[in-house]
Amino acid sequence: EAGLAHPETILDDRPSRYGVYRPENFDLSFQGTITARRALQLSLNVPAIEVLAEIGPDRFLARLKTAGAAIDLPKDGPPGLAVGLGGLGIRLVDLARLFAGLARGGSVPDLVEDLDLPAQPSSERKITEPVAAWYVNDILRGAPPPQNALGGRIAFKTGTSYGFRDAFAVGFDRRITIAVWVGRADNATVPGLIGRQAAAPILFDAFARYGGEPEPIPAPPNVIYASTAGLPPPLRHLRKDAPKTIAATATAPLRIAYPPDGARVDLGLSKLAGKADPDGPPALALKASGGVPPLTWLVNGLPVSAADIRRQASWTPDGAGFARVSVIDAQGATDTVTVRLE
Repeated sequence: EAGLAHPETILDDRPSRYGVYRPENFDLSFQGTITARRALQLSLNVPAIEVLAEIGPDRFLARLKTAGAAIDLPKDGPPGLAVGLGGLGIRLVDLARLFAGLARGGSVPDLVEDLDLPAQPSSERKITEPVAAWYVNDILRGAPPPQNALGGRIAFKTGTSYGFRDAFAVGFDRRITIAVWVGRADNATVPGLIGRQAAAPILFDAFARYGGEPEPIPAPPNVIYASTAGLPPPLRHLRKDAPKTIAATATAPLRIAYPPDGARVDLGLSKLAGKADPDGPPALALKASGGVPPLTWLVNGLPVSAADIRRQASWTPDGAGFARVSVIDAQGATDTVTVRLE
């Protein structure tokens, strides 16, 4: 959402220190360089903290609270990076609502406890934007399933609390979100209690009992389908040494100078109606101002060309219709316009 990372962005899974805090993976091993996709699928703690360090724990918690989650924090100081690895308390119903938000394009639904009561006006809140929500969904659909279960059907995530007191598994598809907790009512330690082994099989069994085939969540507009090498340069590696927002970039902010947002651009496409143009296919001129070069142009989520890294580029459409044009500079600043081609 902030232009910081993509599922194929490269992260570092290696020993790290943040002041006195040294995050460790559950199995105490390290994978080295790894994509954000694989790091989340394997529940790697170190890369998760690497990303959280760029976002900031305060910003992370503010987003959870804005989404309506009741968060319980230790009283001995300000929140630190450990909140990214379970250093906070949250109710299972709030966890389910947040994951349901990912299934709904980032809109967190209200909890309805009695279906017989009259419907109340919705007060849905956002956990993230549709593209970011879909990226997480796409990643979690590829998470390794528990033993004897079929993967790739639902998006799910497991978790284990400190001291083996709680085992979690939350899964969702387009129809339903299911959250599972396994533990003791007295909060006692249960040696060997792990989310993947204790809660995930129950989750998959619950989906099987619900019936019907899981429904995948369709991708929203502006998703970038690319390998690491095909990503815009600022997204290939997590950039810990550069500003991430437009306000923090060069004095002249990055802007798309042409085409203007909401414009109707006549390229003669409607007149062609599938016929070949004797002068060659018409192209849309793209112009940007400000920002820090090199620039990367995207149309409808796809890179225009590896060669178009300048302030001026061109793109040849397949036909008439709407197009979403985006530009990203070397520091991750972005600008986007939507135009109608005729």
